[in-house]
Amino acid sequence: MSLVRLNIKGISYSQTQSGAYALVLNEVDGSRTLPIVIGAFEAQSIAIALEKEIKPPRPLTHDLFKTFADRFQIVIKQVIIHKLVDGVFYSSLICERDNIEEIIDTRTSDAIALATRFDAPIFTYENILDKAGIYLKIKDEFLPEKESIELEELIQEPTSKEDSSYSKDTLKQLNEKLNKAVLDEDYEMAAKIRDEINKRSSK
Repeated sequence: MSLVRLNIKGISYSQTQSGAYALVLNEVDGSRTLPIVIGAFEAQSIAIALEKEIKPPRPLTHDLFKTFADRFQIVIKQVIIHKLVDGVFYSSLICERDNIEEIIDTRTSDAIALATRFDAPIFTYENILDKAGIYLKIKDEFLPEKESIELEELIQEPTSKEDSSYSKDTLKQLNEKLNKAVLDEDYEMAAKIRDEINKRSSK
C-alpha cells in the first residue's frame, strides 16, 4: 500500500463536544483533508509546538518526551497513521537509535504532537485517505497554514453544544448533513458524520 504525506492544516473548535477539537490534516499532493477529533490537552500541545516562539513555563508531557529522546539519542523518523477502526485512528512512531529502527504504537494525537517537535513527516495509507478523507474547501482566513487558534483561546473551555446522535438518520440524511458540515466548514461534525457513514458501510 502506498503512503501519502500529510501536513497539519490547522485546529478548529468542536461545535458539538465540550473540550474537543478537530485537528485538520491535508495531503501534500492533493485536495483531500483528514479531520481527526482530539482532546484539549493534545490540541494545546500541538498548537504550542507549531508556534515556535511560545514556550510554556514548565515542560509539557510531549516536551519531556522530546528532551528524554534527545538525551538518549532517540530520533523519531516519521509518523504513520496506519489503521482506522470504528472512527478511531491508530498510529505508529518510527524511531531510530544507533541505526536500529523500532516501531512504537501510539495514539494519533500524541504521535502528531511529537512529530511537530521532531520535525518528523506524517503519513497515512492511501486506503485510509480514500475511506476517511473529505474534500473540504478551506478558506485561508479560517485555517492559516500553521496555527489557526490563538493559544489563549485554546486554553479556555470552548462553549459546548448538545451532542447530536446520528443513529436514527438514514444514509441519505447523513450525506446531506455531511455536505452541510463541509459547506459550514465544521470539521469536527464532518468527521463524526463521516465515521457514522463508514461504520454503516462496513457492516
